[in-house]
Amino acid sequence: MEDLINKLLARRLRRDRWLKKLLQTLQTEAAEGFLLILLNVMRLAFLVDRNYRKNIKHFTARYQFKCQEEGLAVAAVLEDGKMKVKEGCVAKPTIVINFKSSKALMGFLLSPKPDILNSILHQEITLNGNLNYLYKFAYMSKRLQLMALGQA
Repeated sequence: MEDLINKLLARRLRRDRWLKKLLQTLQTEAAEGFLLILLNVMRLAFLVDRNYRKNIKHFTARYQFKCQEEGLAVAAVLEDGKMKVKEGCVAKPTIVINFKSSKALMGFLLSPKPDILNSILHQEITLNGNLNYLYKFAYMSKRLQLMALGQA
């Protein structure tokens, strides 16, 4: 009887580990997918909206977004008044934004008022590069959200 209980507990433990790993994978994929959608919508907005495109006129930057725990890596390259989106890493990024987890990434992207400094203080985000580039990205992202809602 004890053997049967141990087998059932071991099976349940394996199942719980598998479910936890599956949930983490789904969260990572959702976060990466959402970030890619946001960046591609931003890229399209730059193409079609002259006023929005002014944000990147004479602006060059290489944004690298990472979540090393989950292996997420997405990049945005802004140059010559255009934006390119890339899965993976880019060479010589201007700023690298590392998120503690996919949950931190989603929280940052979906926040109505992203508090960059608070995210840094709570170690949800670490940066390698000039903080002003992150502020510029947050501004462009928020402006895009307002445009989508007809408020900009």
